[in-house]
Amino acid sequence: MISVLWLFAGTAAGRAQIPANDGNFTLALPTHQGQLQWNAEGFKVIQSSAKPNGKEIGVRASDRSSQFTFLGFLFLFPDQAPMTSAKCRDGVLGPAKIKPVASIQMARSDGPPVELVSYVGQGQDGKLVYSIRGFLAVGDICGDLEIYGNDVSVISDPNLKRIWDSYRFDPNYSPQFKDVSLYAEILYQNHMYQAAAPAFEQALTKLKDDKSKDQLMWQRVTTDQAGMAYGLAGNIPQARAIFEAAVAKDPEYPMYYYNLACADAEEKKLTDARDHLQQAFARKANVIRGETMPDPTKDDSFLPYRDNKEFWTFVESLH
Repeated sequence: MISVLWLFAGTAAGRAQIPANDGNFTLALPTHQGQLQWNAEGFKVIQSSAKPNGKEIGVRASDRSSQFTFLGFLFLFPDQAPMTSAKCRDGVLGPAKIKPVASIQMARSDGPPVELVSYVGQGQDGKLVYSIRGFLAVGDICGDLEIYGNDVSVISDPNLKRIWDSYRFDPNYSPQFKDVSLYAEILYQNHMYQAAAPAFEQALTKLKDDKSKDQLMWQRVTTDQAGMAYGLAGNIPQARAIFEAAVAKDPEYPMYYYNLACADAEEKKLTDARDHLQQAFARKANVIRGETMPDPTKDDSFLPYRDNKEFWTFVESLH
C-alpha cells in the first residue's frame, strides 16, 4: 500500500479536522470566493465532512461539558441565486421541515445580516432538543450554523450569545492553500480518493503563492497525499507520474522513492521496487519533522512477496 504520511497532531482519524485557533472556526470552499467564520471557545471538533464536487464543507463540534454541540456548513445554492440570508433559511428549512419558535434578523455592518431561528425538537432518546440556527448568504453561497443541546439555556447562554456576535461571512475571501488542502484531506479521510487526488493537486498550485518557511514541507506532504490518493483510487499510472515528477524536482526526499516502490510492487515490478526502496532508505536522514520511514515488512504492497526469498531478505535488511 502506498505509504501514508501522518504529520498532523493526534490520531489518523482525527487528522482532517477544521482547524480552530483560540476558538476561531472558519469554513471555505476550494474554488469559490467567501469564508464563513465564528468564535466558539471551548469547543472541540469531533467530525468534518466535504462533498466530492467541491460545493459543501461541514464541521461538528462539542463544548467541554458535551452540553452543547454545533453544526456548521458552507455550501453553494446556485438554483436560488442571487441568495439572501432569508432565502437560505427558507431553502434549507423548508415550510414543512421545522416550525421556528422565534425568528430574528441580526444586522451586520461588515456583511450580510444573520437570520436567526430557534426551535424545539425531539431527539432519538425522546428528550427535547433546543436549537438556535443562523443563516448567512450572498450570491450563490450559504452559511448555516446550528447550536443545539438538551437544555433550554442554548437560547440564552451568554457564552453561546458571543458565538452569534462573532458569526460573519466574508464574500471577498479567496481560498488559500490551507483551505484547499483541508478540503482534500477531509475527502481523503472519508475514502473519497478519486475526488481527493485532484483536490490535492489543486492545493499544490495554491502553495506556489505561499512563501512561508514551511513551504517545502507542505510541498512534500501534499505531493505525497496526491499520489497516494491516486494510488488508493486504483490509478497507479497517475500516482507514478506524480512521484516521478516529484523526484525530478526534489531528489533528496525519501518518501517519493518509497511510494514509487509501492507502485512498482502493485504492478509486480520487483526489480524496480528493490531499486526504489534502496534509494528511499539511502535518503532516510532526509525525512521531515514528525515523520519516520515506514517498515516495508508490514506494508501491504510488499507482503504478497514474502515467499520470494531473495526479495524478502532484501526487504528485511532495510530495517
